[in-house]
Amino acid sequence: METAVAALFEPLRVRGLTLPNRIVMSPMTRNFSTGGVPGPDVATYYRRRAEGEVGLIVTEGTGVDHPSAIGEGGLGKRQSDIPLMYGEGSLAGWRRVVENVHAARGLIIPQLWHMGVYRLQGTGPHPEAESIRPSGLWGPRGGHTSTSPEFIAKVIEPTKPPSDELVQDVVDAFVRSAHAAMSVGFDGIAVHGAHGYLIDTFFWHETNQRNGRWGGDIRARVEFGVQIVRGLRQAVGPGKPVIFRYSQFKAQDYAARIANTPEELDQFLQPLAEAGVDVFDVSARHFDRPAFEGSTLSLAGWTKKLTGCTTMAVGGVGLTRDGQIVTDYNLHRVVARIEQGEFDLIAVGRSLLNDANWVRKVRHGEPFLPFTTAAFDTLI
Repeated sequence: METAVAALFEPLRVRGLTLPNRIVMSPMTRNFSTGGVPGPDVATYYRRRAEGEVGLIVTEGTGVDHPSAIGEGGLGKRQSDIPLMYGEGSLAGWRRVVENVHAARGLIIPQLWHMGVYRLQGTGPHPEAESIRPSGLWGPRGGHTSTSPEFIAKVIEPTKPPSDELVQDVVDAFVRSAHAAMSVGFDGIAVHGAHGYLIDTFFWHETNQRNGRWGGDIRARVEFGVQIVRGLRQAVGPGKPVIFRYSQFKAQDYAARIANTPEELDQFLQPLAEAGVDVFDVSARHFDRPAFEGSTLSLAGWTKKLTGCTTMAVGGVGLTRDGQIVTDYNLHRVVARIEQGEFDLIAVGRSLLNDANWVRKVRHGEPFLPFTTAAFDTLI
């Protein structure tokens, strides 16, 4: 092993799992599960990453067991081919995925997902279902976003806020899907609470202007996530971890923030940690960018400092500051921060799309494959 990267290959215990190294495959939407069912090609795709020595695989976002969860969105093509975490066919497909990964001595956890404001009304497996937004708001007009103006025009007008009872129904849907994931043998559960999707819009003051149980100050706005985490914690049992992804930025506005100070961040994170989060998956556009003025700590660093939980950083590994993809760029900075104890795990996205053996090559100091955009369009 290359001594320069030795810190990345220290094992880490999280509840009943022992991760063989600190590199995690980040969840990335692929849209190759026809009708919501992961096929043999999806199983092979994940197995190859396990064979390539990824410490933990977190799957692409999977639709939870609620009719409003998944549909067409402003995120690219084939949204109808997002995998689901319910239904006999989808669960059989996931069982095959899990068996393939375990056969390669890998670990795999699914990410549960509800698109929220990014689901276009009248689309998906249940086009009759109303899309759900905490206050009926998509987000502020004029935010810094890469979402197309054409899509924004379709969703910008306010809709009817859901009832308290319907919000609880969605909480229950996450829990049902967690039970389903356990039934097919997954090693834990992850939940998407970031990037302006449903859970995140409950956290963000711009999109949650409710009164009562599910809205109010920052502590009240986190309650939706807290209730989901409590349910997931019971569903997976004591031996398997719960991973929670959050972010400051939103797809609706990259400049958005949940917390403007460490004190506000603490008010947001502590209830989630107490509810049962084992690993915070901290999504930032750049993993090492300072989170608050007056400190060099990243958002992941602040998360670990405030909660004491195992923390995973993600954002820009292998990307230059201007967005150029160079698969070995900035890895030395990841190593330095793990050695310093700023965070515990690093999630890698596009580099692992491109090269299934990326982790093994990091270990042995071997050259990576040149990046090709074919990785975005095919399962390789």
